[in-house]
Amino acid sequence: MVVRRIASPTAEVLVEKAKSKSSSRTKSRKTPRSVGSKNNSGAPPTPTPQRSATKHDRVLAMLQLKGGATIAAMVHAIGWQPHSVRAFLAGVVRRKLGLNLASEKTKSGRVYRVAAARPQSASRSETAAHG
Repeated sequence: MVVRRIASPTAEVLVEKAKSKSSSRTKSRKTPRSVGSKNNSGAPPTPTPQRSATKHDRVLAMLQLKGGATIAAMVHAIGWQPHSVRAFLAGVVRRKLGLNLASEKTKSGRVYRVAAARPQSASRSETAAHG
């Protein structure tokens, strides 16, 4: 093992912190986990709490409303920046989920809504079959 001398007192503190973190990590790895020790009383397990609606779920719910939703409404509802909402619409709603996202310009601004699911193109299904 090579020991280096560090001239800076700040660097010595950082080295000591790194050593203490690594030693605490190795100690926690060495302790064995007991299997099934959480509920030994024989009582039925408690149900896990329902996860609250995620931001993705909230945006999708807004898009499925009959009136749709504007970018401004989604920004206000979930706290994202407008460019992040637009990226979510293009990347997740259109590409990953394959939903048909329709937009319409109205007096109150552009309104987005999810229409019927779009059919997959033949080129994608052929690529998946051959790939």
